[in-house]
Amino acid sequence: MPDIVDTAVSAGSFNTLVAAVKAANLVDTLKGAGPFTVFAPTDEAFAKLPEGTVDSLLQDIPKLTKILTYHVVPGKVLSTDVVKLKSAKTVEGSEVKVDASSGVKINDATVTTPDVAADNGVIHIIDTVLIPA
Repeated sequence: MPDIVDTAVSAGSFNTLVAAVKAANLVDTLKGAGPFTVFAPTDEAFAKLPEGTVDSLLQDIPKLTKILTYHVVPGKVLSTDVVKLKSAKTVEGSEVKVDASSGVKINDATVTTPDVAADNGVIHIIDTVLIPA
């Protein structure tokens, strides 16, 4: 089974995310043993950011890394586990809010496709980029 990075690449809808992961030198980490849970914003989610945001983030690697690691939770947290949570601590260090009262929301992002399996964890596809406080 492919790892998280290869799974995202082959899906074809995470080109911006994959480019950001490469720019932040997180490829080797996300190809590592893990397991990791990644809340993965689609290209459409990145397109909803104000114009120029992605380009400016690609120039500010520390800020880009902070945002990307805010999308990753240590361990393999499947949707059956996510729905029992109120929050989850991210690799970035702060917590994301989890609301499973009507579908599943991570902060303001809706999980559109849960439980995309990868060799070293799981991907939950979200419709909005998560920005840490």
